[in-house]
Amino acid sequence: MSNALREAAETAVGQCMALGPEESCAVVTDDERLPIGEILYEVASSVTDDAVLLRYPPGEQHGTEPPAPVAAAMADADVVLAPTTKSLSHTRARKRACDAGARAATLPGITEEVMIAGLDADYEAIARGCREVLAQVEGADEVRVTTPAGTDLTVEPGDREWLTDTGMVHDPGDFSNLPAGETFVSPETANGTYVVDGTMMPHGLLDEPLRFEVEDGYVTHISDDAVREQVDAGRADVGDAAANLAELGIGTNVGVTELVGSVLLDEKAAGTVHVAMGDDASIGGDTEAPLHLDGIIREPTVYADGSEVELPTVERT
Repeated sequence: MSNALREAAETAVGQCMALGPEESCAVVTDDERLPIGEILYEVASSVTDDAVLLRYPPGEQHGTEPPAPVAAAMADADVVLAPTTKSLSHTRARKRACDAGARAATLPGITEEVMIAGLDADYEAIARGCREVLAQVEGADEVRVTTPAGTDLTVEPGDREWLTDTGMVHDPGDFSNLPAGETFVSPETANGTYVVDGTMMPHGLLDEPLRFEVEDGYVTHISDDAVREQVDAGRADVGDAAANLAELGIGTNVGVTELVGSVLLDEKAAGTVHVAMGDDASIGGDTEAPLHLDGIIREPTVYADGSEVELPTVERT
């Protein structure tokens, strides 16, 4: 185990989660992310005697519910850390845990490299960047995103609340991804085109851009066969809800200086935008689906009711 990985775990447990000695902590991991689960458990155990490590086989898809015993442990903990292969962010288990008062952070698809890169950051500064973006978009009737690659997407938040993912998970019920850094909304509806030219699963960092057409809040055309197959699999379970335009997010983490092919890290990169389809019930929407597929978009210009939004940026290759 490298010193850098332990320092990243200490940032997560200490600065981000503020775990206390009288609190309980459930570290939820799977067979493929066990080393990261173990280091988080080790650091948590150095703070509190009431820490547990739960391990299960990787889920089939991002948003797949964990086994019932895992969900029960999450709901009974003060702090939940979930380094898993498939994301638990948009699951009922995670939402129920937060509703019960747990402070939760998910680390979907985390690797040692991503953990070190994304958590070697000043999370107070990241939180400040989130608030600065929020102040510009909150209350806008329309938010439009354009890019040189062909994105021209307009979302209408309606009554949905803009949220911030600051990485500072200090109050009961708080939730964040780690690494963190975004301001986001689940819009009531959306129309237009978005072109993903950064990162998207199952491909990772893209060689060719992927094109998506959106009409009345649903993705109606997907240019890529592999992504379409994932959505069609979800459609078999929940119908058109699988193609719901679920999220517009704006990255604020200035510590991410280049895209690396990890959705978890790349969607937080300052100066990028990401758009997701599928489940939004856990982020202020009303659609439940067994998937949540994010695509990262480079070089966006964002307008809130026609006014250009000043985005945090870094020099990036």
